[in-house]
Amino acid sequence: MPSPTEIRLKREQKLLEVSFDDGSAFALPAEYLRVESPSAEVQGHGPGERKTIAGRRHVGIMTVEPVGNYAIRIMFDDLHDTGIFSWDYLYDLGRDRTRRWSTYLDALKAQGLSRDP
Repeated sequence: MPSPTEIRLKREQKLLEVSFDDGSAFALPAEYLRVESPSAEVQGHGPGERKTIAGRRHVGIMTVEPVGNYAIRIMFDDLHDTGIFSWDYLYDLGRDRTRRWSTYLDALKAQGLSRDP
């Protein structure tokens, strides 16, 4: 998998920009990163346990910290910080953003939930 060459937090725009050594570059909104967090809170502890996180339309990113040479930890302004975003996962989030976002919006609708707090 590609490795990041640059990670830039754009706090005001609520974006994380990630460029990879294969030439790919993604602008990942904070809300998208939050609802797709690799944490157990979102993903659950096993197959079929994934949770749909609602009400995060206005979430921002406070900090981004390196985790070794393989990942980052994102501290969101709703105080969620338990997901470790590996390089592979960030790349997948960028590459599959349209499909993942559509799946998320469909899940919100099916459960009668909203992006708004």
